[in-house]
This record gives sequence, structure tokens and C-alpha cells, in this order.
Amino acid sequence: MTSSLAERFFDIDLWLVGGAHFLILFASFQVPYRLGWKQDLQQLRPFNRKLLWVQSGFTVLTIIAFGALTLILHSELLRGDRAALGLGGFIGIYWTTRILVDALYFSHEDWPKGTAFIVGHALLTLLFVALAASYVGLLIWQVWLRTNH
Repeated sequence: MTSSLAERFFDIDLWLVGGAHFLILFASFQVPYRLGWKQDLQQLRPFNRKLLWVQSGFTVLTIIAFGALTLILHSELLRGDRAALGLGGFIGIYWTTRILVDALYFSHEDWPKGTAFIVGHALLTLLFVALAASYVGLLIWQVWLRTNH
């Protein structure tokens, strides 16, 4: 892939992955209802229940920040600015780790049953792979493959 072709690819890719973070939020806002959190969380002590809600809120805030910062820092990521690449590298590590946790920690039996959950899980996993590949790919291109720094 030539440098100009790679630059055109990442130019479009960064817009897409920046926006894709907001698709994840659409799915995450359905989690409490679809997974029956109201009933399940009642079994936890109040402090543990609050911890889960706070952690979930920080996860949502992180995903919003990843999407917004990718869109806002689009030019800086494409130029290869160090701070922007540091952020892009962190986002790539975040999504790669999310995939690994899903693959190595959760078991198939842990996931809710039903076609909608199977399809949703598959689509989200594909999206996580696309996000991880985009940010890691950008970092590899900018740090090791790009010749005109």
C-alpha cells in the first residue's frame, strides 16, 4: 500500500471509527433493560450496586471520549502527532483488551440465550475488532511504515 493510499484509507477510516463509538453506546444503553439489571442488582449490597453503576458510567464516558477525540483530533492522528498517536495507541490497546477479555475470560455459557443476543454479540465483537485493527493499524503505519515524517 502506497503512503498516499494509506493516508486516504486512514482519512476515511478515522471518520468511520470515530462515529462507530457512538453505535456502541446505542447497544450499551440497552444493557440494563435487556439483561435484567433491575432484578439482578437488587441482590447486591447498595455499595456494590453503586460501584457497578459508577463503573458503567465511566465506561460510557470513555467510549464517548474515544469517539469525540477521534473526530476532533482527526487531522492530528492523520499527521502522526505524538500526543494524538499516544491516544490512538491507547484506544487500540483498549479495544484489543476488550476482545481478549471476551475471548479468554467469558465463556459461551455466560452470555444470554437467544438469537438477538447471539447476533448482537457477534456484531459488537466485529465492531471491536474493526476498532482495534484501525487504531493499531494507524499506529503501525505512522510509526513504522510511513516514510515522510
